[in-house]
Amino acid sequence: MNPERVAIVTGAARGIGAATARRLAADGLRVAVLDLEESEAKGTVDEIKDAGGTAVAIGADVSDESAVTAAVQRVADELGAPTVLVNNAGILRDNLLFKMTAGDWDAVLTVHLRGAFLMSRAVQKYQVEQKWGRVVNLSSTSALGNRGQANYAAAKAGLQGFTKTLALELGPFGVTVNAVAPGFIETAMTRATAERVGVPFEDFIAGAVAQTAVRRSGQPEDVAAAVAFFCSEEASFVSGQVLYVAGGPKA
Repeated sequence: MNPERVAIVTGAARGIGAATARRLAADGLRVAVLDLEESEAKGTVDEIKDAGGTAVAIGADVSDESAVTAAVQRVADELGAPTVLVNNAGILRDNLLFKMTAGDWDAVLTVHLRGAFLMSRAVQKYQVEQKWGRVVNLSSTSALGNRGQANYAAAKAGLQGFTKTLALELGPFGVTVNAVAPGFIETAMTRATAERVGVPFEDFIAGAVAQTAVRRSGQPEDVAAAVAFFCSEEASFVSGQVLYVAGGPKA
């Protein structure tokens, strides 16, 4: 990978985002580790620097237009023109439809969809100028439907349509746009889900493993590897695709 490439990974303080930031840094990119609070992102930055990489922590709410503009400008000033974007930031507000509030719906759609839109719009300027770019959006197997996640499923399905449309719009400028849709991944988010439903995390993992073809749970690094491929030079003829990283053919 060209060492001049600069990547932004949103929601990169922990979990899939942190693993992705570490992987891209290991692949030679300079990485902006973006999360809601800058202090939360510093742990990932320290890990990257300890491994010999280059990274900076950025605090921003991806659903806030002015905050996104300022964050992307700061990345350009401190690291260089960002041409790789991983839209990973996300939240959960799970509930069955009759219990779900309008606030639960709006919060999830806003972070996932508005956030990806604002970040992509801000970064595409640099990608078009460089005539090269990569955008990877984090979808989910929940896009295919998941009980208690009407908001999250709609957001993750929406990101797939967003991905395919940006692939068409940005392709003529040397920019590819793809999505990765993880299945069950062991993260703080899935641990919180287990706690919410009152199931010990170990039992929650075991239940997921039993339904997974490869009979193991996913790790953040599994997703990071798929993202890294889409961000690579070798993936220049792959765009508008959704790759399910779920340990088998069924979600």
